[in-house]
Amino acid sequence: MFHWLCCHYSIVLVLHHSNFKEVRMDSQQWMALSEKHVAHTYNRYPVVLVRGKGTRVWDVEGKEYLDFMAGLAVCNLGHCHPKVVRAIQEQAERLIHVSNFYYIEPQIRLASLLCEHSFADKVFFCNSGAEANEGAMKLARKYTKEKMGEDRYEIITMDRSFHGRTFATLTATAQEKFHKGFSPLMPGFKYVPFNDLGAVRSAVDSKTCAILLEPIQGEGGVNCPSEDYLKGLRQICDEKGILLIFDEVQVGMGRTGRLFAYEHYGIKPDLMTLAKSLAGGVPIGALLIKDRVAEGFKPGDHASTFGGNPLATAAGVAAVTAILEEGMLENCRSVGDYFLSRLKELGRRFPFVQEVRGKGLILGMELEMDGGSIVKEMMNRGILINCTMGNILRFLPPLIVTKGEVDQLIGALEEVLKRF
Repeated sequence: MFHWLCCHYSIVLVLHHSNFKEVRMDSQQWMALSEKHVAHTYNRYPVVLVRGKGTRVWDVEGKEYLDFMAGLAVCNLGHCHPKVVRAIQEQAERLIHVSNFYYIEPQIRLASLLCEHSFADKVFFCNSGAEANEGAMKLARKYTKEKMGEDRYEIITMDRSFHGRTFATLTATAQEKFHKGFSPLMPGFKYVPFNDLGAVRSAVDSKTCAILLEPIQGEGGVNCPSEDYLKGLRQICDEKGILLIFDEVQVGMGRTGRLFAYEHYGIKPDLMTLAKSLAGGVPIGALLIKDRVAEGFKPGDHASTFGGNPLATAAGVAAVTAILEEGMLENCRSVGDYFLSRLKELGRRFPFVQEVRGKGLILGMELEMDGGSIVKEMMNRGILINCTMGNILRFLPPLIVTKGEVDQLIGALEEVLKRF
């Protein structure tokens, strides 16, 4: 005897021997079942979301929410974009998975698309941003050791960065709160302040193999670089013969108004990691590489069983094509500028708003107080936003968001801020 839960909105199908019994559950029952069986690695909001379309999601009771989180920058195309849905359906009927011992048609298509529209010559596919960053760090070490000697292994990362939850990416993440309880951490990392070229120059030594950073820090508080910072990093890397790695897991795939954030700054990295929105919501990760660096990986050096499988990469082809062909980048720039101006205008009216910043549709409002209660109040009003670093409201709407929807959020946020 066993039980099989098949979630379809508020319905559970329970298999007892050979008999199906339909049981309807409300949100409280779903949450109780989650607390019983799902590992408590998140403090979840008391909402059970069951459906999404465009910029909207609905909970199990049918309440509608305007989504300005987009799955933490995963649903850049909006929820259930028809091209992505169709690609998944059609691919699932043809071929879901085969080993990377064989050539995979949609994988080749996606790699070609990414190379055509970026600095890269090669792509390694995996399943997540953390896994992409792991691949980047492994390749940086191996390539640099071969070119410059065995003592080249250290990677410089930035304070308030976020690169993942595996041991190596956790260590690369220069935020102490993520490290607690997991020592000893991996060796081979140095931390310096973000946006400080002098600190980077001082940190580079005979052991340095790479500099790894997010062009715009997301989890660290929507921290944007000065105009010459990334150019300065490129210059340092060229002078010292070390690699420049951009983590664009959150800010890539159109989030800043360009397909990739580095395009705003007039320089190119040697390696770049992607994930989140690359396949429109299907789990995927990618490491983009220049040819000369890609030579550092030989067959057997690195692998991923599910990396670049037919289903995920078919979704990726659809997602990238939609971003490029449906005016999403233009909309991101236009609505992003409007959104930023509205947030700044609103911020000037409240003395506890310290700064509003961002680019495209990754925007942050830094407060002098904790922002968690504001997130909850906005959710009660049917709008989903995020708070990071404890006091920074982060806004990550789908790239298809409209100015009218921005006005809806601003109106609600103004009402909430008046209460503090």
